[in-house]
Amino acid sequence: MKKTYIVDSTCNNMRLDRWLRIYIGKIPQGLIEKYLRTGKIKLNKKKVKSSHKITNKDEINIFDIKFKEKIQHKKIKYLPSKEIIKSNENQIIDNNDNFIVINKPSGISVQGGTKSKKNLVDIFTKSEIFKETKPYSVHRLDKDTSGVFIMAKNRESAQLLTSLFRLRKVHKTYLAICQGEISKNNGIWNDDLIRYDGKKKIIEKSKTIFKVIDKNSNASLLELKPITGRKHQLRKQLFAAGHPIFGDMKYKLLNFEKGINKNLMLHSFKIQFKINNIKHTYSALLPDYFKKLLKTKRLSFLNLK
Repeated sequence: MKKTYIVDSTCNNMRLDRWLRIYIGKIPQGLIEKYLRTGKIKLNKKKVKSSHKITNKDEINIFDIKFKEKIQHKKIKYLPSKEIIKSNENQIIDNNDNFIVINKPSGISVQGGTKSKKNLVDIFTKSEIFKETKPYSVHRLDKDTSGVFIMAKNRESAQLLTSLFRLRKVHKTYLAICQGEISKNNGIWNDDLIRYDGKKKIIEKSKTIFKVIDKNSNASLLELKPITGRKHQLRKQLFAAGHPIFGDMKYKLLNFEKGINKNLMLHSFKIQFKINNIKHTYSALLPDYFKKLLKTKRLSFLNLK
């Protein structure tokens, strides 16, 4: 089902995402970005960014979206305890005027949703750090992945950081412990990854630079630098290579080792970017369970602390 709206003169030079929230409903920003990216919302029959300025008589097309239903069931309210707030504040790597950087624990979502309750945005909304503002999530990190994560303190910083991620000007380094011995010591994976939008099959190009830090016949420790940012990209690529990540219950081999660990052995180790020609580099200490498996599998990592 397609709905068409014509912009009137009172909305001239208004951002598209603001128009959508005013005239369609209180739509989460992440959902707006997703619908624009997938073409479910178009401006004058073209894909545009949420920040695009609309003008009088522009045509906004909306395809197969039931906004009320999406909004009503989007989020489960989560009220964190003081202990949970404190424990996550203790994971802060940097706290400045514009954003915070934390070492996100495994098992906690970045934002709330229909399938997740405990999440960082709701936790830090109740923190004293954000008592005069609110936390903005500026990039993704899977629930089961640990490591460096950034939240902005104001809308301007959120827009800037989000654009840096979108333009691939943020350099991310992950560490992963995978099953088996990877033959090549370094290289580039270029894969066509499949995902589904409803019944529609979508093929996405994905690229990752990898380097083996240590390996033996049982396991390999890898440094991974994704160039593209597809959903579950690293997990899918390692599974496709025949070396799934330990603890990955979604992308696993039939003969995977049961009970060896309950955590996904994928860690966002380092993030680097520049703002106004000032270089920012942040790294996150490895979780104890990650270090334990390294020792169990007799793998060494020089930066192990």
